[in-house]
Amino acid sequence: MIKQRPKPPFSEDALQRTLLRVLRPLVRLCLASGLNYVAFSALMRRLFIDVAEKDFALPEKQQTDSRISLLTGIHRKDVSRLRAGSLSVDSLPAPASRTSRIVARWLADPRCCDETGALKALPRSSADGGFSFETLVGEVTKDLHARAVLDEWIDRGLAALDENDHVHLRVESLVSSADMQTRQHYFTRNLHDHAMAAVENILADAPPSFERAVHYNNISDALAKRLEAASREEAMAMLLRLNRLANQAIESDPGGDHRWIAGVYIFRADDDQVTSEAGE
Repeated sequence: MIKQRPKPPFSEDALQRTLLRVLRPLVRLCLASGLNYVAFSALMRRLFIDVAEKDFALPEKQQTDSRISLLTGIHRKDVSRLRAGSLSVDSLPAPASRTSRIVARWLADPRCCDETGALKALPRSSADGGFSFETLVGEVTKDLHARAVLDEWIDRGLAALDENDHVHLRVESLVSSADMQTRQHYFTRNLHDHAMAAVENILADAPPSFERAVHYNNISDALAKRLEAASREEAMAMLLRLNRLANQAIESDPGGDHRWIAGVYIFRADDDQVTSEAGE
């Protein structure tokens, strides 16, 4: 019995209209980065071939140039040439720095918080073996000296050292002080995973991923700013709780081949952006 292909979630016309809206921010990024349409279309040819080859192969059958050409609409000679070449589609740029791991531990470890859950300043070092900034860094990595980490963090505005030789983590500076490589890493990972969750939800009969948003239109600038501030506070509180849960649970986890991510995005558009989107 031949298994029929699931019914497409979009008609071609509806999908084109959807992609015009979904891809608009990425086209803006391309133009801002100097990537023109010719280079983008060449990139898309490589990606269409890669996805067709890896995600749309028939069970127990070799994925041929002809079938990939049929799926993608790309000429078979081009498919053959690109498949024979280097067709490496990297999923992620260079991994986040060890700074992120140290910060994550500081935000999660119960020894770094008071009874209310608020972050504590950590002694830079401890002569009696108590928990300190040096202890924190040493538990995360043996390759870096705590003093070098602290000097770098102070220079970047991530931490401050007070007159009592205690280190304060400046949470509000974490994102703004991130280097471009780290920002590119999180941009790629977060946007990819959000898109994967949304696509799987629309392709599956029973949406497997949680994806929800609360949104209001035609509100004042003052209310938009108020809601943005409140949502930032609520989102950060939720992420900190989840980070603590994961950081504590992973200590006794046997390990495996799964990964988990939970993220939040907040967006506030002005009238010009709203008008532009409505006219698409």
